[in-house]
Amino acid sequence: MDTSDLRAGDADRERVAQWLRTALDEGRLNLHEYDERLRETYAAKTYADLDRLLIDLPVADPATQALDLPAKSRVLGGVDQRWQRSPDGHYPGATRAWLANMWQSWARTIAICVGIWGVTSVLSGDLGYFWPGWVAGPWGVVLLVQTITGLMSGESQRWAAKQARKEAEREVRRRAKGESES
Repeated sequence: MDTSDLRAGDADRERVAQWLRTALDEGRLNLHEYDERLRETYAAKTYADLDRLLIDLPVADPATQALDLPAKSRVLGGVDQRWQRSPDGHYPGATRAWLANMWQSWARTIAICVGIWGVTSVLSGDLGYFWPGWVAGPWGVVLLVQTITGLMSGESQRWAAKQARKEAEREVRRRAKGESES
């Protein structure tokens, strides 16, 4: 779905203006460039107009631009706050969320296996062989290796960027659906 033709709102323009102010403060734009882009921001009618103003700034997500989506994690207001980028281009809390995502299915499965083992041990009257270790051990080793290599390669930031794009796409679809119903 091409969202570049969707109309931008005042809140969208204000978010872009804030990113331009940040770029000015960081020395990425000089005062003349900032003034010119700010005028264009408040005159922008579509997301494509806004995206064009941010495309050469490092806060713009290249993968989002490749989807022809207007830097949605910054422009759209309804995007989950977990997926908002900081001015330095990183996703705060991405590592914690990525680790939780990596390990939650393992933890749930092991909890179920230990629960089954516990119930069968109580019903049989003695502690049986601890077979959940055969589920937890190999799977845990694989996850541990993936976690270490992922942390070393910055996988958590890439994962967070992907989550932000998905969330932004859902928000665009939700807004487009809301506009088509009105």
